[in-house]
Amino acid sequence: MNYKKTLLLLFFSILLPQQGEANTTSDEPLTDNELNHRPAIDGIAAIVGDKTILKSDINQALSMAIFQRQLNPNKDADEILRLKKEITRSVVDRKVILVMAELDSIVVQDKEVDRTLEEQINNIIAQAGGEDAAEKAIGQPLRVFRREYWYDIKDMLVAQKYQQGLIGKISVNKKEVTSFFESYRDSIAPFPTTVKLRHLLIKIEPGAEQINKTISLLKSLREKILDGETTFESVATQYSQDPGSKNSGGSLGFVRRGNLVTEFESVAFTLKPGEISLPVKTEFGYHIIETQEIVGEKIKVRHILLSPPLTDDDESIAYSRALSLKDSSKTIADFISTIKKHSMDDQTKENGGNLGWVDPGNYPIPEFGLVLGQISQNECEGPIQSEFGYHLLWVEATKLGGPADLLKHWNEIELLALNKKRSEWFGGWVADARKNFYINILD
Repeated sequence: MNYKKTLLLLFFSILLPQQGEANTTSDEPLTDNELNHRPAIDGIAAIVGDKTILKSDINQALSMAIFQRQLNPNKDADEILRLKKEITRSVVDRKVILVMAELDSIVVQDKEVDRTLEEQINNIIAQAGGEDAAEKAIGQPLRVFRREYWYDIKDMLVAQKYQQGLIGKISVNKKEVTSFFESYRDSIAPFPTTVKLRHLLIKIEPGAEQINKTISLLKSLREKILDGETTFESVATQYSQDPGSKNSGGSLGFVRRGNLVTEFESVAFTLKPGEISLPVKTEFGYHIIETQEIVGEKIKVRHILLSPPLTDDDESIAYSRALSLKDSSKTIADFISTIKKHSMDDQTKENGGNLGWVDPGNYPIPEFGLVLGQISQNECEGPIQSEFGYHLLWVEATKLGGPADLLKHWNEIELLALNKKRSEWFGGWVADARKNFYINILD
């Protein structure tokens, strides 16, 4: 058994959904008659206190799990049945936790929900091999999935936050780590070789000519809409490069203040209903925006997005700039200083481009994995091109992998021991919490 992998799955399966699993509960209270008699009503999978869990929602989560694990209904019937029972129990447990979290007033920000939802959707698209394949796999358009799944993601994050608050104070001592290692050393998978990595990113940006053409096209389209020659919906469907909204006429629906990128939001909330903005620049490109309705801190808004096309010259300029920055990065101190001044990765530039310890064989930027085993340590290497632009890399240290060893892999083994202890404690906590609720699994 791969104990390292299994332990992490156990830790999260108590409460948290596997990737793509929905939190599928209804907050509609039962009637007195239903509470008293608890009939096996068609369409209800489980009852938790005065809340219901619907069969259709369990089945939706099951379909997602089948897709993500690439199971075949004709060959894996037993596995799918077991998976359905796991999902139902997980949803029941999470509902219990959510009720407890409400009592402690646990909240998450809408921006965090939006970010996590987009990550989930991007994972689905990548696994399916494209947006069309993803929509076929989940059985609905992505824009509908976004809208319906948003509240499931919010519940998941609330549950995670509550869980982390409960287990955050649990720790392990040296004796516990050693004991864990002695008990499970034969089932701990070999650790990969990792490198401590920093990077500097130079994005490939469009030149002035393409930017001006894009802005002119948006202005022309705006005038045609205002003159009544065409409609906002038809222009969005034909021209917009936002795949999440173009097929719905550019509509983003109702959006709460704080959930949009700053440049977009500052314009959208100042427009009068029905007014269409001039082109607005954001990190995604250039937009024309129409605010359709304002309700308190929410607006109903739609937009048309165009991104200026990139040329070979744009790519050459970015490459040359990255190369010149490499020439000025002779030491790690030089490189960190250069990153803070010039890197275009806003998430890492302030910490000197620090990416932490990276597994070259399992990094989200595949180009890194292809070169990390071949570049020198304590030298600036690159430029290396990825979908994000050109990167300069600096390997500060290497940690050799191999079979688990207390001396070489203490930190990793300590984390496994800690996860096991937290998993067992939280499993007991959930079991005790369930005693406070009437729970009936009908399906």
